[in-house]
Amino acid sequence: MTAQELFSLDRLRQEIARYFSVVNPLESGITKIDFEGPRIAIYTRSREVFASRDQIAKDLVTLIKKRVVIRPDDSIRVSRQEFEAEIKRRMKGVRSLIFNDLIGEVVVELDPSVPPPSDEAIKSLSASTGWVVNVEIQPPMQTKIIEHANDIIYGYPEERVQALRRIGEKVFRNQIFETRDARIVVLGSGMQVGRSAILLQTSESKILLDCGFAPGSYNNIDMIPRFDLMENLIEELDAVVITHAHLDHMGMVPYLFKYDYRGPVYCTEPTLPLMLMQHLDFINVAEKQGLFPPYTERDVRTAIQHTVPLSYGMVTNIAPDVRITFYNAGHILGSAIVHIHIGEGFHNVIYTSDFKYEPSRTLDAAVNRFPRAETLIMESTYGATPTQFTREESEKLLASYIEKTIKRGGKVLIPVPAVGRAQEIMLVLNHLFSSGMIPETPVFLDGLVVEATAIHTAFPNYLRRELRSELGEFGNVFVSEYFTPVKSHQQREEILNMDEPLVIMATSGMLEGGPILTYLREFAGDDRNTLIFVSYQVEGTLGRKLLKGVREFPIMDESGKTEIVDVKLEIVKVDGFSGHSSRQQLLSYLRSFKPKPKKLVLVHGEPEAVTSLAKSASRILQNAKVYTPHNLEAILLESR
Repeated sequence: MTAQELFSLDRLRQEIARYFSVVNPLESGITKIDFEGPRIAIYTRSREVFASRDQIAKDLVTLIKKRVVIRPDDSIRVSRQEFEAEIKRRMKGVRSLIFNDLIGEVVVELDPSVPPPSDEAIKSLSASTGWVVNVEIQPPMQTKIIEHANDIIYGYPEERVQALRRIGEKVFRNQIFETRDARIVVLGSGMQVGRSAILLQTSESKILLDCGFAPGSYNNIDMIPRFDLMENLIEELDAVVITHAHLDHMGMVPYLFKYDYRGPVYCTEPTLPLMLMQHLDFINVAEKQGLFPPYTERDVRTAIQHTVPLSYGMVTNIAPDVRITFYNAGHILGSAIVHIHIGEGFHNVIYTSDFKYEPSRTLDAAVNRFPRAETLIMESTYGATPTQFTREESEKLLASYIEKTIKRGGKVLIPVPAVGRAQEIMLVLNHLFSSGMIPETPVFLDGLVVEATAIHTAFPNYLRRELRSELGEFGNVFVSEYFTPVKSHQQREEILNMDEPLVIMATSGMLEGGPILTYLREFAGDDRNTLIFVSYQVEGTLGRKLLKGVREFPIMDESGKTEIVDVKLEIVKVDGFSGHSSRQQLLSYLRSFKPKPKKLVLVHGEPEAVTSLAKSASRILQNAKVYTPHNLEAILLESR
């Protein structure tokens, strides 16, 4: 630990000592003060302080303006055996206990069929045993990815504690330079869809907003963010902020750790397991295609060890002069709009990343009101194309395509991103079947769709309010008699040989890999079949090429040989299901956004979309300057 960091801790100790001597004169019994990621961990041997830790933590946050957690010294904890006996006496449905002796915390996993204990019951158990108790309800669908994520985080406690300590040293170091200037540098997503990466640089800190790759690109200079712009970027980077778990926004995070980045990665709680799932699948798909992935599973594991999940609305210091707050973006589960507060009132940036300014069957609409906002960085994906259909009309259009295909004895292929569109389309199909809008037909779910859906059920608080109520009243709404998960290669072969009409939902959404290509190769030559796109197709991807009229494409078979697929099936697109805001919604968002920004920066759109949206945005935000940066361009942020 450096002298600077020791000095920072000494100042914190003085403030904490003053609290216990003046504000709340208890015998504190403090045995250690440590960094724990973006929080200060205070260890106490006083049972009274530990029992009152929630209120004391709130008081200290007000006093020292840092997030605080009160932890028990090991001298006041009961043994593991005593804890197990006590919790079995007090709680039903305990599936497992995960102890972390280093920080005095135990995770209690409960069966979903058992009513969760009250907050008072948890506090009482914690006070009597001397352990911090965190209760987690097992999701109604088994999810191997969450189990894997828990193993990485809880299974190696010493590594996790060391990672959090290093993160804390970055966050709570003394500020050397006064915040007098800041700038954003576009390292990716400038005049393009994909490889989102925006560097926020102040006189004190460097923060990377998203770190994705560009689908459809085949060389590194076009695929990954332009990290080469800044020498020593990885060494000087203070934090990475990930808005959601789509590869074009977080696919290159493990790449940073491959080259020895060891700082924090901040994201929402659902984003952590979804990110882990996508990273591992990215490696798997690349290897199956005979390609060398840009990072290994070890790099993914290291990245997860350094990831700090945050809930919506939680204000968190991520550098001496920067704090962030996540808000719902309405794009996919856990997607976030980021409010970035720079300095003490110097400048406020809102970064929307991908967002949906309309409620869907799965999620609430994106948040549009913030405490302060001088600069708005907004996506422009559909900035040039007005939406032709409402959501209701889109559902009817989807039903008509499926019904027409079934009547002619064909098969329906729906390529979907595993996260977001897959769950939305599942709910739509379930509605169409139950309402009789389409005839009952088997629907097969292949790829990551089932695992991603299971993760959705593990985070009900991030779903739309109405859907949460249905989950509580009717159980798992994602489980349907119409849906059959594909669990083996043999089952996939059986589907390929079926003669009757059926619907297949499979990853990936842009036909860039995954099981959808197996089905497409088999069914592409039959004009009775239909390929229905329900998500955005990036330029350069196979999905975009097919939409443009390409009717032949090469594909590698199981033996490694390349064959040419002749495309005769019908190809259609239904835009109303996108997780992105339509042009009308983007403009409506600008009209309703509060407070009005002084700068608008448009990214994540192809040139036509960005320039078209910029013209309309200038008329709405007449007093704001509108920027349409290319990659490598910088924009200065002045004091408000």
